[in-house]
Formats: sequence, structure tokens, C-alpha cells
Amino acid sequence: MPKFSVNGVEIYYEVHGQGFPLLWSHEFAGDYTSWEPQVNFFSRRYQVITYSARGYLPSDVPHAPTDYSQEQSVEDVRRLLEHLSIQQAYIGGLSMGGNVALNFGLTHPAMARAIIVASAGSGSDDPEQFRQEGDRLAVRLLREGMAPVANDYARGPSRLQFRRKDPHGWHKFHQGLAAHEALGSALTYRGVQMKRPPVYDLADRMKQLPVPTLVLIGDEDDACVNPAIFMKRVIPRCGLAVFPRSGHAINLEEPARFNQTVLDFLIEVENGGWGEREAATPKSR
Repeated sequence: MPKFSVNGVEIYYEVHGQGFPLLWSHEFAGDYTSWEPQVNFFSRRYQVITYSARGYLPSDVPHAPTDYSQEQSVEDVRRLLEHLSIQQAYIGGLSMGGNVALNFGLTHPAMARAIIVASAGSGSDDPEQFRQEGDRLAVRLLREGMAPVANDYARGPSRLQFRRKDPHGWHKFHQGLAAHEALGSALTYRGVQMKRPPVYDLADRMKQLPVPTLVLIGDEDDACVNPAIFMKRVIPRCGLAVFPRSGHAINLEEPARFNQTVLDFLIEVENGGWGEREAATPKSR
């Protein structure tokens, strides 16, 4: 079972395929298995790297709250690439992992050939409400355990689209979520989710981001729509893909559309065609 250590915390990872590296960082409700449709598709062309974040089995579940933060999550990705002797990679993620991908690009732009930011930015529109709801979730996790919380979380308003389109896939997702460690999930929510800055607070840094960026969003993922549009407007080399009648976990809900959209982006980057947005030419009178 391949693992690497970050200050004594063992983190599990998998590598599939050959070619230029493509790393995926999972969402709060997922783990390394969440990327199975992407591993199957992209490993034909790329070296695909997935991992379970700290707090998610089979990685270690540290008990100290100070071991969990978005900054630490970004550092874990950097250390994983270093462990694999990779100097540059495509960095992608969804939701919590999308925030990690974005902040990795902002912190280590030379290591990111391109970034893929899917379903990211929840909590940005109303940070205080997000933190209050997150604290209640963490309390429930510690008091009730994972299964009852997962039963509600998997039926949230941005998950119903997945359940409607693919009941079997949604059931598999629900089972995986219910099997997570409650302590790791609670500490992740408190240390990573609740303490990360809203996307809007990153505007000045995003304006200077030189890395080609693709933002993907489901149009019924209400908490992430405005942040996605904001990223599109602020990041110089950013494109926005909107999936109609889709919720949060679009890599699982619409895997074929997700994979093709990302592949088209990566090919455009490789061909040198993903430049900055051109300013509109004023019309002459």
C-alpha cells in the first residue's frame, strides 16, 4: 500500500498510467476512489495520481486539530509531487479539492502546468452562515458518528441531481461517505472547510495567476455558481464550463461530459492555445 509521510502523517496515494502527471484532489464527501471515472479515462494518456487526504482512510487520521488546514492540504500535494520526483503537473480537484487545486496554483504556480477547479467556492457568499452550519455538522459527526450524518449529507440539495440521474452511482457514493472516519471528517470540516478564505478574498492573488485554469460548475450547485463566475472574470487565463441541470459532484454525475471537457482543455494547453482573455475592441462610430 503506497504511502508517503508528511511530518509523521502517512498519506495514501495511487498512480496509474504513463505520461505527463495529472493529480486529482477529492471533495469533503469523497476520497481517492471518487476519481475512478477519471482514472479509467485519463490514465490512457496521462500519469494519473489520486490520494486520500489526511483524515481519510487509508491515510492516517490525526487527532490534533492543528494538523488540519487548507495550507496543510496544499503542502501535502506539494510533498506528494516531491515524493514522486515530479516537478510540474496538472492539478485538479472538486469542491474541497478544487479549493486545494486553486490555492496550489496560487502558491506554487511554477509546479502547475494547468489547474482544474470544479464545484469550488461554497461558503463564499455567506461565510458566517457556512461556518455556523459547518460547526453543527462537526458536532453531529462527533456525537452521532458518520452513518446518520452521511444519510443526510448525501441527500443535500446539490446531490439530488446525482441520485436522480444515476441511483446506483449515488448509492455507491453514499456508502463510501458513510464509511469515512467521523473524527477525521469533523476535524477536516473545522480546520479546512470552515477556516479557508472565501474565493472573493483571493481576488488580488487570482489576478496575478499565470496558470491556465478551467473552472467547472453544475448550474444547480447554487453555493458554487457565483464563485465560479467570479473566478472566470478575475483569473486571466480562465475558462468556465457549465453543466446543465447538474449538482455538485459533476465528475461522478456527468463523468463523460466532465472528462471530455477537461481533456479538451488539456489538449488546448498542450497546443499553446489557452492564452489570456482578449479585451474587446471598442467599436468605431
